[in-house]
Amino acid sequence: MTEGTSRTNVVMAKLSIVGDLLLLQLLFLVLSFGIVTLFPAAFALQRVLPYAIGQEHPALLRRFWTEFKWAFRRFWLTGLGLYFGGVALAFGLLFWTSTGGVIRYFALAVLVPLTGMIVGLYLSALAVLPDAGDETTPRALFRAANLFLLRKSLPIAGGVVALATWFLLVARLPTVFVIGSGLVPALLAYWISRTPAKRQEKSSGDVSI
Repeated sequence: MTEGTSRTNVVMAKLSIVGDLLLLQLLFLVLSFGIVTLFPAAFALQRVLPYAIGQEHPALLRRFWTEFKWAFRRFWLTGLGLYFGGVALAFGLLFWTSTGGVIRYFALAVLVPLTGMIVGLYLSALAVLPDAGDETTPRALFRAANLFLLRKSLPIAGGVVALATWFLLVARLPTVFVIGSGLVPALLAYWISRTPAKRQEKSSGDVSI
């Protein structure tokens, strides 16, 4: 009887986590319709995600809104730069992929690693965001993300490959974009930040950014 009750509680806890994650994804979609709000919404999702997974805070909607206002005040201009830079990179990749001639191989040899590095830096920024202080500036976040990328280059590379695979899946099944557009990068960054090496670093003392 006790074992059956324990299993039921575990199942209910897992379902509660899934429900909270889908709620966060819905909030992300609603708040990211505007270009200027896209990355602040992603940053807010990342900062609330540990509470949803750990079931540590019931008022997720209120916490998400608070984190969104915090992220928008500090990173809306950075988010615009990321958005237009991402569009430019995507356009360049599509252009040179569809172009004939030998020169496209040289262009892609530059653009593909550059895109991977930028995506890796973005995942690194997401990974360090939950531990960022309320006074964190874009410059401080960039420095912390750079340091994280240097220390966790292998897990970040795996995250970049996983995210590229996700985009290929979205290209074939666009409907899954609604379910995971915000959650997939957030969960990848969360997974990277929770590697054994990261836990060992936390036990030796947190680093403030």
